[in-house]
Amino acid sequence: MLFWHYQPENYHQHSPPSCLRDAMTPFYKHDGIQPLAGNDAKIPPFQYMLYAATSPAVKTHEETLTYLNQGQSYEIRMLNRKLVEYTDISSKCVKSIVRVLFHDRRLQYTEHQQLEGWRWSRPGDRLLDIDIPLSVGILEPQAHPMQLNTIEFLWDPVKNASVFVQVHCISTEFTPRKHGGEKGVPFRIQIDTFTQNESGEYLEHVHSSSCQVKVFKPKGADRKLKTDREKIEKRSLQDREKYQPSYETTLLTECSPWPDIPRVSSTTSTPSPANHSSPPPCSVTDGNCSPNQQGELFLPSCSDHLLPSCSPQDTQVWLHRHRFSPFCRLFSRFSGADLLKMSKEDFIQICGPADGIRLYNATKGRCIQPRLTVYVRQQHPKHAGGDVYHALYLEDLTLQELTEKIANLYRISPKQISQVYRQSRTGIHVLVSDEMIQNFTEEMCFVINPLKDKNSNGFSVVLM
Repeated sequence: MLFWHYQPENYHQHSPPSCLRDAMTPFYKHDGIQPLAGNDAKIPPFQYMLYAATSPAVKTHEETLTYLNQGQSYEIRMLNRKLVEYTDISSKCVKSIVRVLFHDRRLQYTEHQQLEGWRWSRPGDRLLDIDIPLSVGILEPQAHPMQLNTIEFLWDPVKNASVFVQVHCISTEFTPRKHGGEKGVPFRIQIDTFTQNESGEYLEHVHSSSCQVKVFKPKGADRKLKTDREKIEKRSLQDREKYQPSYETTLLTECSPWPDIPRVSSTTSTPSPANHSSPPPCSVTDGNCSPNQQGELFLPSCSDHLLPSCSPQDTQVWLHRHRFSPFCRLFSRFSGADLLKMSKEDFIQICGPADGIRLYNATKGRCIQPRLTVYVRQQHPKHAGGDVYHALYLEDLTLQELTEKIANLYRISPKQISQVYRQSRTGIHVLVSDEMIQNFTEEMCFVINPLKDKNSNGFSVVLM
């Protein structure tokens, strides 16, 4: 099953029955905490209330929908519903992270591209911001400059707190422009709350809630809400019973925590929470990988198929190996089974026609040919006069990639190769550059002559 984030655990369930809804009405209309019911073990520790009215034009079996005005400050009140059980952290703060996310699965797949496109079209703006002067009881509010849809802050669970947020992106900005008057896409406002671990870091997840919203241009939400009410009032009493009543405030419902995207760096890879037992794969520039590991990363093979049993980490390595690195972030939570279940149309919609078809063919086991193949022979005292050549498959056509391939051949770290030269016909040594590699012809042959550096433990390599 494909991993669709942002989806509340009760997304497909009916909102609270009328009997429970009536019991919850005081909480919607007043500022107090919702009274605890008989079995309070199932009641979440925190409750979040968005002070914006829900739409009356939502059927009873659907999730509530709330309209917001672009740039307007809306209060989110945070309540601790199990204060007694939190006596062990009464002297500490918790961290809450608020995000504005896409509700539609189609946009979830392409979230990174959508947000990057918005960033370029609205330079200097944020999708989500915090109105600090209006907020009460929050500490260390932060809005990361590179995470335009995220804010975070600390607050004391013993003391109720309120944060005022502003959503600057409108729903129609992410709708394909066709004939005008397109329906805007819904967003989700999600809050994830964490407590401190033994190291003092806020990494212990305790609660997540979200709600569905649509954002309109200034005063557009008020007009839309008024229109919805007028439409419902014109319906018969029997038809009205099919729709939810409108509440003055919006209660965020429990959902799964927002999945952090694994960051693949040059020295380590972050293991996915979905599979803690799998060791993190070596990254493509990791000098600490064993030669066998590096060989597995770099040498393409027609038998190197994506298997349903591949973990998200294995899938990331497979994507890197087959030249799909630009899409690794999009598929960071996908296992091999997830990708194999996707259709050609799914790939085209997410990756575009060219890359989508290429990725679809790759998942079906069609071998992807390297961009350039060169043959090299090692010049070594033990192999003097030998005529055995090794194939190096180049995909990025860079000096860094060639250096890594040669280092793998000699079973050393790429960091030990200080320079790579090519010997010209006149015998001079010319520094190899990316541009030179891009002008190599297919199946060129070289003899590799490693020269020991006098001032270090490294080598210079000459392609003869």
